Amino acid sequence: MSELIEVIKKLQHLNVSDKTEKKQKLTYLSWTWAWDAVLKNCPNATYEVVKHENGLPYVYDEMTGYMVFTKLTIEGLTHEMWLPVMDGANKAMKSKGYKYSTRFGEKSVEAASMFDINKTIMRCLVKNIAMFGLGLYIYAGEDLPEVEKPTVNDWNGLLKAIAEGKATKKQALEGYTLTKEEVEKINKVELIKK
Repeated sequence: MSELIEVIKKLQHLNVSDKTEKKQKLTYLSWTWAWDAVLKNCPNATYEVVKHENGLPYVYDEMTGYMVFTKLTIEGLTHEMWLPVMDGANKAMKSKGYKYSTRFGEKSVEAASMFDINKTIMRCLVKNIAMFGLGLYIYAGEDLPEVEKPTVNDWNGLLKAIAEGKATKKQALEGYTLTKEEVEKINKVELIKK
């Protein structure tokens, strides 16, 4: 048990910030860096992609979508983790694409593919590793409610949100790379609003 405590302390104190990537407002740690850190600190660690009665590495529910599970064992302790298969806007992916409405207009979610499921399994493993302390600080605030933001492709919704004071220019565009022309359009709306 003392070996496990030492490993967890070691993993908790590893700074992996230089290995993370930012996508929109979220921070991600690649599974390769996370697993490498685990193996360097606990070479006997093992993980399992949980397969279900049908032999598949996911469960599926028509209403809620796909869910994957992993198990990680370090020094005799096993933690299980689960993660829904989600698109880039963190919306559940299902067997068929679907649309939903937002204050910025209608959005769509594509059907999940095996690539999406595989990617989620590896993200699930990273969360599983965090349960042992590595990069746990990355997930702080993950349970905060999501604030819906317009996409750059939704110019009408974006401009309307800024004009109506529902979003500042900075809030609405955080994480986007814009052309000079796009920035000029946004600045015109800010001037009209004042």
